[in-house]
Amino acid sequence: MFWPLQENIVGNDDLDLLVTFIRETKRFTQFTKVREFETAYSEWMGCKHSVYVNSGSSANLLMIYAAAERYGWQPGDEVIVPALTWPTTVTPVMQAGFTPVFVDANLQDFAMDYDQLAAKITDRTRAIFLVHILGFPADVARVKQIIGDRDIVLLEDTCETQGGTIDGVKVGNFGLGSSFSFYWGHHMTTVEGGMICTNNEEFYKLNVLKRSHGLARELPAHYQESIRQEHADIDFQFLFLTDGFNFRNTEFNAVLGLSQLPKLDGFIEIRNRTYRRFLDICRRYPDDLITLDRPGMSSFVLPFVLKDGAKKKPFQALIRESGIESRPLISGNLLQQPFLKKYYVPGQYDVADMLHRNAFYIGNNQFVNDERLDVLDGLMRQFFDL
Repeated sequence: MFWPLQENIVGNDDLDLLVTFIRETKRFTQFTKVREFETAYSEWMGCKHSVYVNSGSSANLLMIYAAAERYGWQPGDEVIVPALTWPTTVTPVMQAGFTPVFVDANLQDFAMDYDQLAAKITDRTRAIFLVHILGFPADVARVKQIIGDRDIVLLEDTCETQGGTIDGVKVGNFGLGSSFSFYWGHHMTTVEGGMICTNNEEFYKLNVLKRSHGLARELPAHYQESIRQEHADIDFQFLFLTDGFNFRNTEFNAVLGLSQLPKLDGFIEIRNRTYRRFLDICRRYPDDLITLDRPGMSSFVLPFVLKDGAKKKPFQALIRESGIESRPLISGNLLQQPFLKKYYVPGQYDVADMLHRNAFYIGNNQFVNDERLDVLDGLMRQFFDL
């Protein structure tokens, strides 16, 4: 048996649609299929606007730059970020000239230590970048309570929790904007790709502009005439309203997205069913494992959090010998990584440090079946029942 971290979820039906599209069109860069995918994704999300980009990481970078322009952030202003996350939740903050303020994790949803979050807000705090980690919705209500009436923007990194819900509302609908990833190993894929979702019209327009160099012509047609008149002395096709990037995606990727999106709810249902059985297996070992169970989850992976860190490597070695790949819990505590060590303060990140030492995960997707889980069950009996 081989149980990889990631598996190919692009089916023959997806490929057939893509081949047909390639044969029947002459326009491959961003065009009508991208707009069609954005519309379909907004409907699935229950939001007003979606902006398709070339990765979830680019989505985070665009959101930071767009929010900074929208609200007039100044260099050195602070953005609160989790210590446990993928680097591109943090690096956009640094790249845009702002100061990342790190908050420890918790063992209820893997997101922020909410008490520490409250304590780290200052008069320079401009935003909280809340990450819904590994399929577990974060406590948005608690974060909003902490923000209160202060002028602090909430951004959601939802790349690992696509389709998760809080009281029936999909995560990614609770802040100014949210990011999603359609990378190869995520809930659905466009191979490479990401999405920004928002209900704020001005924020939407800024993200559309900045995705494509700041060009006015990239805005939907109903915005264009007034802009054309305001800047009549400049060729509208080459009118730049703001600074920007080239984070466009292609028609190829959008076609894949349109093919995958109708399957997404079914993928999530299978992932969650697998997680329920995984949870039942893990709960037999309360002296060895910490388990997480949150309402509204959209399982991303199958995480192991060992109470005794000395057992982590031997257990990983045992399952690896049986063909099961594993990796650290995201990247562990990011502040242990060389490029962020200057931000590390001993004693402030105890949970993230523990997860760095004691935790890892294995893959979950629609191909993880009872046969694989039976093998895992047997290995866990062999290891933990010693």
